[in-house]
Order: sequence, then C-alpha cells, then structure tokens
Amino acid sequence: MPKKKKKTIRCKWIFKRKEGLTPSEPPKFKARLVAKGYSQIPGIDYNYVFSLVVKHSSIRTFFSIVASDDLELEQLDVKTVFLHGELEEDIYMDQLEGFIVGGKEKFVCKLKRSLYGLKQSPRQWNKRFDLFMLLHGFKRSKYDSCVYIKHINGSPIYLLLYVDDMLIAAKSKVEITKLKKYLSSEFDMKDLTAKKILSMEITRDGKSSLLFLSQQNYIKKVLQRFNMHNAKAVSTPIAPHFKLSGAQCPNTDQDIEYMSRVPYSSVVGFLMYAMVCSHPNLTYAMSLVSRYMSNPSKEHWRAAQWIFRYLKGTTDFCLKFGRTEK
Repeated sequence: MPKKKKKTIRCKWIFKRKEGLTPSEPPKFKARLVAKGYSQIPGIDYNYVFSLVVKHSSIRTFFSIVASDDLELEQLDVKTVFLHGELEEDIYMDQLEGFIVGGKEKFVCKLKRSLYGLKQSPRQWNKRFDLFMLLHGFKRSKYDSCVYIKHINGSPIYLLLYVDDMLIAAKSKVEITKLKKYLSSEFDMKDLTAKKILSMEITRDGKSSLLFLSQQNYIKKVLQRFNMHNAKAVSTPIAPHFKLSGAQCPNTDQDIEYMSRVPYSSVVGFLMYAMVCSHPNLTYAMSLVSRYMSNPSKEHWRAAQWIFRYLKGTTDFCLKFGRTEK
C-alpha cells in the first residue's frame, strides 16, 4: 500500500542454527523475520506491552496435584507463537529484504498480525489465547491468570501457560486429546513429552506415583559458564564465617576496578533462578548476597562463590512430589 505520513518500522532477517536434541539428529537451520521494535513510539505504535506468565508457585502446586491425584501429564509448544496475535494499532513496516516488489520500492507493508520484535506481540498473543480458552469453557484461576481449569463430568482438566509452553493435566487422556485437537485447530502446535519446562527437568515414577523436579543440566551449565565446575564442593549453602555488611563495599580505586570485572549481578541472577525453581534451601544465602548488587566487595563475591560450591555438591538434588497415605 502507498506510504502514509507515518514513520515505518524497519525489519531484518535472523538466521539461526539449532542443534538436534540427540547426537544423531541433524541440526535445523531457521530463518525468522524480526521487526525492529525499538523504533516504536509509545502511544502511537503501541500502548500496552505487559504479558502474563504463570507463576513458579503455580507450577509447583500443579505438579503436586499431578502427583497426588496420579493425573496424565502432557506438554505442548506453540510454533511461531507471536505470529498468532492480532494487532490493534496501525503498524507500517518497510518491505523485507529479498522480497521487494519491482516498481513498488516506495510502498510499505501494513501489518495485520503481530510479528517478532514488536513491543505488543507478547500481549496480543496472550489476549488471543485467553479468549480462545474462555470460549471453550475454561475458567482462569483467580490466583493466577495463566492457570486455566475446566470441569468435565466432575473431573478437572488443568492447563498452565508460560508464553509458548503449555502443561496439561487431567485424569482422562481422552479429554487431553480433545483439548489438544481444539488447540491444534486454532494454533500451530507441537506435541512434546513432558520432560522439561523452563530448564526444570520432570521425572515420574509410575510405580510409586512420585514426581521429581530438578535442574541438573541448568546448574551444570551455570557452573561451567562461571568456571566453577571444578570447584571443591561444600555441604552448606552459606558458611557462618561470612559476616556480610555494607561496610565491606569497596572504597578504593583498586578494589572498585577489580570488582568491575566480576560478573556479580549475573551470578546472583542465575543463582536466584535456581533458588526459585528447585533449590528453596538457598533462600537465606541468596537474601544475603543479593543485598549488595550495586556495589559488591571481594567478600560478597567469595560468599556467592560459596553458594556455587554448594550447588556443585547438590547438583542431583530435586523436589519430590507424591501422595500421603490418606
């Protein structure tokens, strides 16, 4: 369409090589068109950007219900998830490289659907999925808007949504198959085995009806990333000799320069995620080291390294969900 008196958004191609899940599986080469959303103007090109995601506490509660009631558990992934959202604003984008129409070089594209890179894409996808679930008789939990529940013949079916990842649980596998069919008719879905979500590995023991949640691979990768994979393991999350305080913050140019090269904030962030997902026993230790993110000292850094050493010795620790005798 002809160019209007409105600033257009540029775009670019992203090329990615994705390794196979197994050594025998060949790699996949992907090309994705991405809008340069950083040039969007608030109030003109977008209004709201916030998108809901399921809480980690809801995920743990979900797994406890799955284990205690011995429910069927399956996982789905939405392909090209942000392309499903419908735009509410008028967004104009330059013609994409390699597909410019001859004789119409000054023309631009008007987007009808959301695109990767646009500020509002996550929200628009969430709004469309939410409407779809409500139209099919599901109700949102009043405690978490990304938890959907529907009772069929007195038996509940649960669905948890985290952007493009879904976990579904129900007593009847037939009802799960029906729901998957409904979802596939509306969205481009990929059926997965419920083994991993958000770096958390799921293991089930059918005989004892136990479910285990761990982060072995995640922790190993983090230890490798920060060169702590060969560190000596310790048995406590934090040692009593660490008396951390603000008075220890660096005040000399030499100490400030040394700590500027230490990835303290990144380390605390990775450790915090391990605490939230699978290691709640890190809570007190993390409450100490996270207080000094803006100006950490060598002593604060040694305390963070101690937590790494604890994770080194507890890599195989996991959360266990089961049922009581009652």
